[in-house]
Amino acid sequence: MKLTEEQIEERLAASGGWKREDGKWIVKKYRFRTFLDGIDFVNLVSQASEQLNHHPFISIDYKMVTLRMTTWRDGGLTELDFAAAAAFDRAYALEQ
Repeated sequence: MKLTEEQIEERLAASGGWKREDGKWIVKKYRFRTFLDGIDFVNLVSQASEQLNHHPFISIDYKMVTLRMTTWRDGGLTELDFAAAAAFDRAYALEQ
């Protein structure tokens, strides 16, 4: 179910750096020491995404990985987007 504006703002405030973009996305950029560290992170993201059955848009720009989330079937941001964001942040912590 799509979150209300108030719910989205609450979750963003507690999200650890995720930002809202174009009203329907949450986005976060992750920087790595090496290109391969970023690729390792993307592999962890893919595993978490499969477990949740919720997949981000992924952009790899050398040592920067950008993840972008929304829930198409609900027409915007849902709890699942924020659960996935938290899982991706945990994966990032493993890579540091």
